[in-house]
Amino acid sequence: MRTRTKTLVMAAAAAAFAFHAASAAPLPEAKPDDVGFSQAGLARMDDFFAREIAAKRVPGAVVAIARDGKLVHYKAYGKLDPAKDAPMPLDAMFALASMTKPMAAVAGLTLMEQGRLPLQAKLSDYYPAFADMKVGVPQADGSLKLQTQLSPIHIHDLYRHTSGLMYGGRPDSASPVARLYPDGVAPAIEGDTQAFIERITRLPLAHQPSTEFEYGFSIDVLGAVIEKVSEQRLGDYLSRNVWQPLGMRDATFAPSDAQRARLARPFANDPLTGKPQSIRLLDTPTKFDCGGACSFATVGDYLRFGQMLLNGGELDGQRILSPKTVHHMTSNHLGPEIRNNVANIEPHRAGFGFGLAVAVRTNEGLSSVSGNPGEFTWNGAFGTQFFCDPKERLVVVVGTAAPGELRKYYREQVQDIVYGAMVK
Repeated sequence: MRTRTKTLVMAAAAAAFAFHAASAAPLPEAKPDDVGFSQAGLARMDDFFAREIAAKRVPGAVVAIARDGKLVHYKAYGKLDPAKDAPMPLDAMFALASMTKPMAAVAGLTLMEQGRLPLQAKLSDYYPAFADMKVGVPQADGSLKLQTQLSPIHIHDLYRHTSGLMYGGRPDSASPVARLYPDGVAPAIEGDTQAFIERITRLPLAHQPSTEFEYGFSIDVLGAVIEKVSEQRLGDYLSRNVWQPLGMRDATFAPSDAQRARLARPFANDPLTGKPQSIRLLDTPTKFDCGGACSFATVGDYLRFGQMLLNGGELDGQRILSPKTVHHMTSNHLGPEIRNNVANIEPHRAGFGFGLAVAVRTNEGLSSVSGNPGEFTWNGAFGTQFFCDPKERLVVVVGTAAPGELRKYYREQVQDIVYGAMVK
């Protein structure tokens, strides 16, 4: 009887700890008024998502806002899964898609700081087949003329998407090169790292290296380089060097069964078009840790990652990068000689350049959303977003399961509401 009682007490304690871990705030909390926010202004976020959820435009969301390192808004809205009645929990797991990229970039920059992965190293030093890739130049008849690379692809080109690699699967793309490329997660689902490298190096580049920002598989390739240099899987290296030190408990490339029960899921049909939609990674495991699109985490996890960057590479006594390295990462790396297509990727990116795996605001005005020069940010195609504004000491992370075009609407509206709630 005593043993049974002891077992029940231990089980209750474990359950209490698990509940506390799930509900614990990712950063110290503060009242909105104490850090320059209007409580009434932040309440507009509640009203906004209440309207959107009632209109069945999005199943649910988690939003976290921190200023001066203090959490002022951390709420879950709606449902975790529209097919079920479970409410959205604060510790919902989101498929991060391209918000994986800044984390992979930080992993690479830790190797740079160790003198193991310089930006000006040639990609072919790690994977020789990249030296033989040709550049596909579209011709008037729709064919491609293949040209030799005028300069090699450097590691720097991977971080800033000037490698010439691109994504396929774009329904609106008329590029004959794009039609040859797979979509963003297909290679990770279909084969291992080596199969990905072999597949991608058989394709033509969309542009000469170092000449044009072209969003694509560059960070996936960077992840493969990190694996070769570190002699570890990308997820293992990130876990030991970024996620665990920062207390990002749920960040992973391979969700456990318990984590899968917390995966946020989209509507079966796109609310805008009525066409079927899905997030493949929710039910299809990947065969390698693709640095461009394949990780999962909670909004709270990612808030800690963003706060680390805003702090200059450190959080709660754990230093991940030096302040100088973070400054370099979050500066614009697209010089005047590089054609900047970043404003074409997202509708509110006018006035932005691109740093090392993050978009960087370079100008006042121009963009359709408020902010300041120096803001750095990126989004995920499945409905996640984050942005950091150093001038305002602000970090915002949003998770939704909205893989259609509607996700871009939420990115703009959330940023408008956040800045609209700031009163000093």
